[in-house]
Amino acid sequence: MTKSLSPTDTYSLPEELWPDISHLITEDEAPLDNIPSEKQQRLLTKPLYSSWSEPSNAQGFLVAANVGLFATNHQPPVVPDVFLSLDVQVAENWWEKRHRSYFFWEFGKPPDVVIEIVSNKEGNETGRKLQDYARMRVTYYAIFDPSQQLQGSVLQVYKFQDGKYAATTPQWLPQVELGLCLWSGVYEGKQDVWLRWCDRDCNVIPTGAERAEQERQAKEAALQQAEQERQAKEAALQQAEQERQAKEAAQQRAEQLTAQLRALGIDPDEFGQQNR
Repeated sequence: MTKSLSPTDTYSLPEELWPDISHLITEDEAPLDNIPSEKQQRLLTKPLYSSWSEPSNAQGFLVAANVGLFATNHQPPVVPDVFLSLDVQVAENWWEKRHRSYFFWEFGKPPDVVIEIVSNKEGNETGRKLQDYARMRVTYYAIFDPSQQLQGSVLQVYKFQDGKYAATTPQWLPQVELGLCLWSGVYEGKQDVWLRWCDRDCNVIPTGAERAEQERQAKEAALQQAEQERQAKEAALQQAEQERQAKEAAQQRAEQLTAQLRALGIDPDEFGQQNR
């Protein structure tokens, strides 16, 4: 169960008052998606679990793909491609039917972000789905349209305010302390423009593999720096040794000259004065 909810939350119900869901179809066991959308969904779910530090005022989060949102038990679910909900926790016995989907009366709130990935013109993302998410009072609704099927921007983000959605800047979603950005790069061997979560400075939240590579590169850079410092120290020691040897050689030559002068009966001190 989630932590205590605010009095303004209209979805919170004690467990004994949860509605009957025996008639609801929570999963149809017939998924059918395309390869780009499936990869994009994973790119929006996996990094949050592997690399994101959730907001300090949240206790847990849930991000999922193709899971039904049930606002009531009288209507079929709306199934976004991806959703994010803060301050919620999945039940321990999550295999029970009453816990397997996102039931608003269980989690006590709608998701904070829903994302639709457009691959054709049949999803009605800017019509029926926009109205559905507004009715559910989802804070942010993002539409990613990589092939521009809807004849609009590749990324559209809406914020729920004053009872309806209004277009907002996609880079930063302050209420979830995350941003959404377009990222051109390679994911799982495929170069494309992807939708990514990012921080306030537009740095993408890395996948586990990306974070491991960053850590490997940082470790390699640290080793290279240490090696450069070792080589510099060794060069300084070699220089000091060369100077010591040169000084010692000069001293030996001076001693030899002094000995030769004395052998010739010449006072080295007087000889030095005469040559000044």
